[in-house]
Amino acid sequence: MTDPHGFLRTPRRPVPARPAEERLSDWNEIYAGQSLLPLVSEQAGRCMDCGIPFCHSGCPLGNLIPEWNAYAARGDWWAAAERLHATNNFPEFTGRLCPAPCEEACVLTINADPVTIKNVEQAIADQIWERGYAAPQPPQRLSGMTVAVIGSGPAGLAAAQQLTRIGHTVAVYERADRIGGLLRYGIPAFKMEKRHLDRRIEQMRAEGTRFRTGVDVGGDLDATELTRRHDAVVVAVGAMEQRELPVPGRELFGIHQAVDYLTLANRVSQGDHPSHPVTAAGKHVVIVGGGDTGSDCLGTALRQGAASVVQLDINPEPGDARTDTEPWPTYPKVYRISHAHEEARGREGTDPRVFSSATLHFEGGPAGQVRALRLTEVEPEARRPRPDTERVIPAELVLLALGFSGPERGTGLMRQLGLTLDDRGNFARNAAFAAETAPQDERTGRTRTDGVFVAGDAGRGQSLVVWAIAEGRSAAAATDRYLTGSTVLPAPVAPTDRPLAA
Repeated sequence: MTDPHGFLRTPRRPVPARPAEERLSDWNEIYAGQSLLPLVSEQAGRCMDCGIPFCHSGCPLGNLIPEWNAYAARGDWWAAAERLHATNNFPEFTGRLCPAPCEEACVLTINADPVTIKNVEQAIADQIWERGYAAPQPPQRLSGMTVAVIGSGPAGLAAAQQLTRIGHTVAVYERADRIGGLLRYGIPAFKMEKRHLDRRIEQMRAEGTRFRTGVDVGGDLDATELTRRHDAVVVAVGAMEQRELPVPGRELFGIHQAVDYLTLANRVSQGDHPSHPVTAAGKHVVIVGGGDTGSDCLGTALRQGAASVVQLDINPEPGDARTDTEPWPTYPKVYRISHAHEEARGREGTDPRVFSSATLHFEGGPAGQVRALRLTEVEPEARRPRPDTERVIPAELVLLALGFSGPERGTGLMRQLGLTLDDRGNFARNAAFAAETAPQDERTGRTRTDGVFVAGDAGRGQSLVVWAIAEGRSAAAATDRYLTGSTVLPAPVAPTDRPLAA
């Protein structure tokens, strides 16, 4: 604790984003060039260094937040980097993409404003690279054992890096043409520029991790072949079973899944297309879904020059304060404004979201092109349509941002590895397939198939990037123990953090 009165003397002051009108003119990060180290150090000094730091429990990775806050407050970026990297392989990802449940768990939140933990984390992460604190860490010796990691999202990359550094020979298999999963193609560049991902991949290559792109395990490559060629397999394929909207008119042209739309936009920024194959330019856009993916679609559509954008959310508008059912330190459902919402409000003057609304059907125009959407207000709890609330809004491009229901069903990968689904539609794992006396790490990713482990959204369901990294690290510890009989790798995910497989 640098200043015992810092939280009393210094008000919360987040790092400012670039002006909205400036952001909308490019695809650069919203905080590009905005690290402002003196401000960050001052804000880090607000940390109380609590006797029981609840921010730890708010972070799935168990980040040592008070420790690196203290170092950041002193400007000791080397020590801050060491403490941050101790629990987090990719802080430059989480510092940009995580919604910061740690801040809602900050003790100051009880009756004041929390520490700007996310800003501090991003500043430390950026200093790690600017000051050369991210040198590759190849293992001192090789174990002679090999591991295949299927999927290169944050869970797969975290598992691969941990296993490589401990001495195993790791190959990452990715069916897309580039490494990164949704970090590459699902996250817009204005939230995280791909250079952050590229340099981590190069670091991992220098450490010894091997990458195989364009390989569809379970399709092009039989998954059982991987089990024969490797001593263990980690499945980190994410939750890519997209939820649908089964209403009349869904077959009309101009209605797309959000992830497909975002993937195409990211491919343009990667140089794969000279222009946007699916564009919002000059169109009335409707986004169905009120979550983060919908917000990403909103920011993308605004940058493409949409004539108007409306975002439909079936949930009622949240209040500004916690309810009694969401006490501190839980992450509450309160009214939040993303940077994309801020951009839309600056352009349109109003919040683009329409709460408590549901789609009834789509209306088509010439050549089967969508031209309008009929919606209705719904009751907050039962979600039944309210009488006499139907209305029609223009819709020339509709983006379905309804989330994902788990890993893709009925795939060759699932069949060939003998994977089953739990009662939530995710790959079954955990204590159901491990002895009751097994160590914690072995109980977090094991499947019924010997030597096959599951990490990330594929086993947990659609979740946060911070959870994916935590699960990747935990699966790495479980895999290392399976291979060698013991492990020194940390396992941050406790088996009680999610329902056990049936």
